[in-house]
Amino acid sequence: MKKYLIYFFALGILLSYKVVSQNRQVLYEFDNLPQTLLLNPGTNTNYKYHFGIPLLSRVSFQAGLTELTVADLFRDNSIDFTTKVLNSIDRISSNDYLQINSQIEILNGGYKLNNKDYLNVGFYTELDAFMNFPKGALILLRDGNSAHLNKDFLLSEGNLKVEALGVIHAGISRKINEKFTVGGRFKIYSGMFNVTSTNNIGSFTSRISNNNQYEHHLNNINASIQTSGIYDENDDAVNPKDLIGRAFLSGNLGLGFDIGFSYQLDKQAEITASLLDIGFVSYSKDVLSNEVKGDYTFSGINFQYDGTNNDYWQVLNSDFKTQVPSKKSRESYSVMRPVKFNSSYKYSWGRSRNEENCHDMSYKDFYDNAIGVQLFSVFRPTGPKFALTSFYERKLSENFNTKITYTIDDFSYSNLGVGLSTKIGKVNIYGILDNLFNITDIADANSASFQLGINLIYN
Repeated sequence: MKKYLIYFFALGILLSYKVVSQNRQVLYEFDNLPQTLLLNPGTNTNYKYHFGIPLLSRVSFQAGLTELTVADLFRDNSIDFTTKVLNSIDRISSNDYLQINSQIEILNGGYKLNNKDYLNVGFYTELDAFMNFPKGALILLRDGNSAHLNKDFLLSEGNLKVEALGVIHAGISRKINEKFTVGGRFKIYSGMFNVTSTNNIGSFTSRISNNNQYEHHLNNINASIQTSGIYDENDDAVNPKDLIGRAFLSGNLGLGFDIGFSYQLDKQAEITASLLDIGFVSYSKDVLSNEVKGDYTFSGINFQYDGTNNDYWQVLNSDFKTQVPSKKSRESYSVMRPVKFNSSYKYSWGRSRNEENCHDMSYKDFYDNAIGVQLFSVFRPTGPKFALTSFYERKLSENFNTKITYTIDDFSYSNLGVGLSTKIGKVNIYGILDNLFNITDIADANSASFQLGINLIYN
C-alpha cells in the first residue's frame, strides 16, 4: 500500500504543474481585451468587432497545490524518495488542496450591434479539478491502525471533483448610460467526463476488544463516487479518443449563465463585479456510481502493511466487499459548476486623451496609469476559496499596455504577475505570466500559470 500512497502523491503534484486556481487576475479588465468579456460580460468595449484566431485566441493553463511543491519530492538531495513522500504527510492538513484549471478557446468573435449593445459568441473547452487531501486516511494507510487505536478517521476529509467539458456561449453587454454598463452570458455545457465524490460522512475507528482482537467500526457511513465517461456499460474503460467528440453537444448537457457590470464613479474611478458559471451539467453517458451506506462492525484484521504477504490486500479487499456491501447505479446525475465571483476598484491618472468613439458617438477619457484592487472567489466542495490582488497598469504607448499584479491567496503571499498586450494594425497579441519570483525555479512554487492569445480587432 505504501507504493500506492507514493504514486498518489507524485501523480497529484506532477499533474498540478502540467495544467492554480481559476483566478485570472491579470486578464481581468486588462487593456479592453475581448477575453475580458468572459470574466465580466458587463465590461466596456470600444471596438466595432473582433475575431479570435481559432485555437490561439486564448490558451490558459493554471495549477496550484497548497503546502507542498514539486521540488519537495523531486529535489536532488540525499533523502530517499519514499521517505520524502511519507514525511510530507505530516506537513499537510485536511485543508490543503490541489486545484487545476485549463481552458482552450476554439472560437471567439464579437460585433457591436448598435450604439449600446455588443454581442460576443464563442466555444471553448475546459478542464477543472479540485481535490483536498484526506490526511486521516493517508496516515491510516501509512502507519496502519495499530498505531492509532481509538482514533476516529473521518470520511468527510476527502473531496474530489474533476470534469472536462465544452462550452458554447453567447453574451451581450449593454451601455445603459455614460457611467453604467451591464451584461449577461448564456452557456450550454457539454460534458466529456466527470468524477465526483463530495459530502461524504462517517468515520472509521479501531479498538482492542475484550478478547484481545482488533475490532473495527464503520459508523454512520454514507459515501459515494459518481463517474461519467470513465467506464462503459460493460465496465470497461472508455477510450479517451471517444471523449473528444463529446465536447460539442454530446448528450451530457447543462445550462449556465454569467452576469456582470462596470460603473464609472467619475472620470477616473471605476468599480466592476461579475458572477460566472451559475449552472449545472447533467451526466447520462457511460455513468457508473457506487454508494456505501450504513453502520458495520467487524474484527480480526490488522490494517498494517505486510510486504511479505502477496495476498494480504486481496484478502482485505474481499473482506470489505463481504462486510460492507455497496450499491452500483447507472442513473444520470447532475453536478453544479464552480461559481466564480470577481470585483474590482480602479483609479486612473496621468496624461489623458479625450477620444471620440465613432461607433457610439460618445467620448471617453483614457489615462496612462491606473492602480486598483481585485477580489476573487471560487466556490469549492470544502467552501469558498479567496484571492486578493493589487495591480498597476501602465500604457507605454498608443499600442502597448502592461499590467503588474501582486496576489495573496492560499498558495502564496508573494505571487507577482505581469501582462503584456500590443496591437499592430488589426492584430492584438497578449501574454500573461504569474509567479515571477519563482520563474527560475518553477518546481519550487506552489502555483504556476500562463495565458496567451491572438485576436483581430477592428475599431
